[in-house]
Amino acid sequence: MKQGLVKVAAATPNIQVAEVDYNTQEICKLIDETVANGAKIVAFPELCITGYTCGDLFSQDILLKKTKKALKKIIAHTMGKDALIFVGLPYMVRNKLYNVAAAICNGELLGMVTKTFLPNYNEFYEMRQFKEGPKKADWIQFEGEKIPFGPQILFECEEMPDLIVSAEICEDVWAPIQPSIMAATCGATIIVNCSASNETAGKDAYRKALICGQSARLIAGYVYANAGEGESTTDVVFGGHNIIAENGTILKEADRYVNDTIYSEIDIERIVGERCKNTTFQMSEDYADLIKVPFSLNVEETEITRTFEALPFVPSNAEARKELCEEILTIQAMGLKKRLAHTNCKSAVVGISGGLDSTLALLVTAKAFDMLGIDRKCIESVTMPCFGTTDRTYTNACTLTQKLGATLSEVNIKDAVRIHFRDIGHSEDQHDVTFENAQARERTQVLMDIANKTNGMVIGTGDMSELALGWATYNGDHMSMYGVNASVPKTMVRHLVQYYADTCVDEELKAVLLDILDTPVSPELLPPEEGEIAQKTEDLVGPYELHDFYLYYMLRYGYTPSKIFRLAKLAFAGMHDEETILKWMKTFYRRFFSQQFKRSCVPDGPKVGTVALSPRGDLRMPSDACAAIWLKDLEGLK
Repeated sequence: MKQGLVKVAAATPNIQVAEVDYNTQEICKLIDETVANGAKIVAFPELCITGYTCGDLFSQDILLKKTKKALKKIIAHTMGKDALIFVGLPYMVRNKLYNVAAAICNGELLGMVTKTFLPNYNEFYEMRQFKEGPKKADWIQFEGEKIPFGPQILFECEEMPDLIVSAEICEDVWAPIQPSIMAATCGATIIVNCSASNETAGKDAYRKALICGQSARLIAGYVYANAGEGESTTDVVFGGHNIIAENGTILKEADRYVNDTIYSEIDIERIVGERCKNTTFQMSEDYADLIKVPFSLNVEETEITRTFEALPFVPSNAEARKELCEEILTIQAMGLKKRLAHTNCKSAVVGISGGLDSTLALLVTAKAFDMLGIDRKCIESVTMPCFGTTDRTYTNACTLTQKLGATLSEVNIKDAVRIHFRDIGHSEDQHDVTFENAQARERTQVLMDIANKTNGMVIGTGDMSELALGWATYNGDHMSMYGVNASVPKTMVRHLVQYYADTCVDEELKAVLLDILDTPVSPELLPPEEGEIAQKTEDLVGPYELHDFYLYYMLRYGYTPSKIFRLAKLAFAGMHDEETILKWMKTFYRRFFSQQFKRSCVPDGPKVGTVALSPRGDLRMPSDACAAIWLKDLEGLK
């Protein structure tokens, strides 16, 4: 439960219809198993103490009395067990039979949640045996104790105030207005569903989409426990299709037709963070009307079994990655197309270095020109060799321009930079920040003046990862008239260029793109060593795959540095050791805070994903904010 991670389980027991003692024994065994595996929230299927398919046997007094005894036995069995457990059963109140989920914790019955919507169509006829639950929860007596009875009861964890659990039952989630809507808008962060949903051809896909969508709409965790083998097959078959979802993502899904228990961790901090910034998610004013029941859990380290992708901006699925690449390229090109049309520019100026970023910018510009029906020869692709330029990058820049049909210009800036060094009294042999930045600013001046000369605009090449780290020369490569890569992280830049290479029909163009992909990332501002690139960016600021991971979880979910460090250790196991992860994480936070002034005045550029750094959109951050509390959180980590 530390760092907001709560382990949950959806368990389908082996049952026999109407064999209450056997079912109780199996439920208790699974309670032991799930608690032993660290689950803090456990959901069992609808009416699992008796079996969902008892039919008119539900009207038999002997069955109902036996069920109540079984519930008491299960309650007693949970004594000393650190979990909130939901078990389905039929329960009689004031001569009416209800389909309920009993909430149990550490030997105590906390409440009974009633089913609101009873299906009475096709193979379902629940209204024959059960009464719909009340519109609003009230109190009943159970063994001399008052307990809440009804829908939308909120079970609130005393040790973790944001862990608020509510339940609904099967058909409730199929309804147009689900009970969980009110519960979630009143604070519930996890919804449990005790279900008995039978299998028909194709129903599993609909069920999965339904649960996934509900967790997204509610910005919540959703634990769905379904009835399985053991239920009567007189007319239907149950598959035990258990699902755990979080805010639109399926974390775990059970194989069907085998009774199984699935586990995952729901991130409460992530849910609360998403709700906090999502103004569409409106909290209800009816919170005071719902019954709140406190429960207690031990706060322990949660073993993480869910996976965290090392490249969160890049889909691991190849087909999804292709679709995303095409979508991003289109968004970038559409953004530039609009800007070119609005300004009536017939020329675009791109500084081409033979590196990944300028390559992507040129590819996007060519795509935008095609959309506008403008000849690609109107793209001014400018190579500006200087002290650090290598033959490899120079050749690739020239070949790429020619293969794309743009106009190649070369402006060697060595003499201009030397004159500038003379004017400011700087030695060419002093390879410091002045030596580097003078080249970047000279290149930007050249591009801007060529744009004026051709009635064009300068297309920015810098990417989002560089902006996050401030790895750009202020008023040098930092500046342009439209930054097409401004919200594309470096890890995605690589895949976009790879996608273009994979889909182009020109073998020579493909070859140069692949060589660019194989070239070390470098600003090439220091003289080469034996003809090779001497200045490798990732040796200086750290691997971009790590920085993109930090950036994603910091801005997308607001995670603490220590939590991101924990996730990074899992995501990069076998790739980066803990010392490396921590070293570059400290670099990331120091640079992210100290370099905000560069992001406060970046040019316009299109947003392509869920994380962006534009001061006009996603990140309104003071340029002089302190990083102290973030860096302090990293102290003592190993």
